[in-house]
Amino acid sequence: MIGSSGDLFPKIDPMSRSSDHRISNVSIRSYNFHMSIPEQIQTDLTAAMRARDELRLSTLRMVKAAFKNKEVEKRAPLDDKEALAVLSTLIKQRKDSIEQFTRGGRQELADKEAAEIRIIESYMPRAAGEEEIASTVRAAIAEMGSPTMKDVGAVMKNAMARFAAAGSRVDGKLVSETVKRELSGK
Repeated sequence: MIGSSGDLFPKIDPMSRSSDHRISNVSIRSYNFHMSIPEQIQTDLTAAMRARDELRLSTLRMVKAAFKNKEVEKRAPLDDKEALAVLSTLIKQRKDSIEQFTRGGRQELADKEAAEIRIIESYMPRAAGEEEIASTVRAAIAEMGSPTMKDVGAVMKNAMARFAAAGSRVDGKLVSETVKRELSGK
């Protein structure tokens, strides 16, 4: 496309709303399927620095430090599975912090932790919803026959294996509550 002044590469106003010049607001992450999670964190860290996004920058720095600590502990680079485990740990820590801050009347800090969770979760696989958890737990119970409350551990193991096989992320506490609710309902 040749610009109005005859340039081969026309100047595009990023604030323009016309359809032929619209700049997509799509995250860089959507194009980098081949990057490992730590590489993607580093790329997004650089982008956050350029954008002067303080919350995202501090969160990604914290994630990068957690990756580095795990690498030092392991004495080898992290693969994606280990990186996801670190991210899960960070999310659990943030959830505990939210609970503590809420009880302590520090809602602004709880909100900051919640925002950090949203940033970290953007690097995680899709989380299973409550209905999906309930249906998977029911399927695990049906497969086992007629388990009782004494079999909570076995049902949990079966259900968690199903989630792992499906590649979906799930909160173990929520699965445990669902298993207990389903078993007590019998």
